[in-house]
Amino acid sequence: MRRTRAAAACAVTASLLTAATACGGGSTTGGGSNDSPKTLTYWASNQGASIEVDKKVLQPELDKFQKQTGIKVKLEVVPWSDLLNRILTAATSGQGPDVLNIGNSWSASLQATGALLPWDAKNLAKIGGKDRFVDSALGSTGARGKDPAAVPLYSMAYALYYNKKMFADAGITKPPTTLDELIADGKKLSKDGKWGLGIEAGSPVENLLRGFVFAKQHGTDFFTADGKPDFTNDAAVAGIKQFVDLMAKDKIAAPGNAEYAQNQSVSDFAKGKTAMLVWQSASANLKSQGMADDAYGVAPVPVQSGTPGADKQVNSTVAGINLAVFKNTDNLDGATKFVKFMTSDGEQKILNTAYGSIPPVKTAQDDPAFNTPANAVLKDTLAKSAVALPQVPDESQFETTVGAAVKGLFADAAAGRPVTTDSVKAALEKAQQQMPAK
Repeated sequence: MRRTRAAAACAVTASLLTAATACGGGSTTGGGSNDSPKTLTYWASNQGASIEVDKKVLQPELDKFQKQTGIKVKLEVVPWSDLLNRILTAATSGQGPDVLNIGNSWSASLQATGALLPWDAKNLAKIGGKDRFVDSALGSTGARGKDPAAVPLYSMAYALYYNKKMFADAGITKPPTTLDELIADGKKLSKDGKWGLGIEAGSPVENLLRGFVFAKQHGTDFFTADGKPDFTNDAAVAGIKQFVDLMAKDKIAAPGNAEYAQNQSVSDFAKGKTAMLVWQSASANLKSQGMADDAYGVAPVPVQSGTPGADKQVNSTVAGINLAVFKNTDNLDGATKFVKFMTSDGEQKILNTAYGSIPPVKTAQDDPAFNTPANAVLKDTLAKSAVALPQVPDESQFETTVGAAVKGLFADAAAGRPVTTDSVKAALEKAQQQMPAK
């Protein structure tokens, strides 16, 4: 049954799947073993400005781990556009890495495949115990009532990044706090070949994450209380249309953003081509692209009206990266040691500083590096106004289908085709039809 669910997820995205290949770390025996005690294969997600940046951040730490344990870690940094499909292919084929990064919102879906090692009390004790981790981060590690399918590695939230000079030149004295202010400021800033807001509209995952927040502000979760897809309700349609209208109607985002899918909107912001960016923990990414810390400000993402908070005032998903172990690893002991190493206080400080994220390990958060003004916004958002994506087994398919639907709507907007309530509803209806039958 678990393999059938994963196969259905793969079928949804068959046109995007890459061929399953043996990655040198996974066992084909179906159960964890220690047949290869001196090697591990690690799939890391692309967190920095580029894959090369990630390699420069991670390789010294992997070398440190090898020196401590004698275990060599083979690193592959996987782009977000490929990561979920690569994982699903590995889950169904039984051949993949030993350890991997997953988007925290995928935890319940990947848990349902049965491919990931459960982090029960015994396994958690090997890495210092459950109590080391922040509760909000643990809330996105798998379905409620089950042992976590992964452990938190990086915690992130969305914030509004704004170019101080571009704001001053346009006579704008403070960052917007409401959607109307965001649009009004964006129109003032969209001139002379520059744009008010950057959007990663070619990325299904990014579209889903931002679209979900817009829809949530209208009062929907996209799923009924019993976990059935409900993508075409009025609130979902209104939220998604409002998001796409930033390009289609309000025209504060460049039509070319409809093709952006891998940090291009961050690059545009760093180069002064756009004045505002809504992004997950972007400070380190911007620094790596040469943007000075004092060139931009960081503020909470605007809401419909009022101030960020719970329910319809949410302004971010509970974003983050979890670290998982494939159950069929050839080096179960080494994989566990690697997870312990990556979630140690020292490594948490190094890695989260490098990526501008927040450590999900409580004691690591005490470091002064995580008490900057930018991080204060992120921590406050995570504590007060961020919401987890639905922790349902079909969550990864939800991201894929709705994210692709929103991508198509942005393509319509970029091409000058009308984006209407009816066209948004039709796109969401098509997405819902692609979900696994209940």
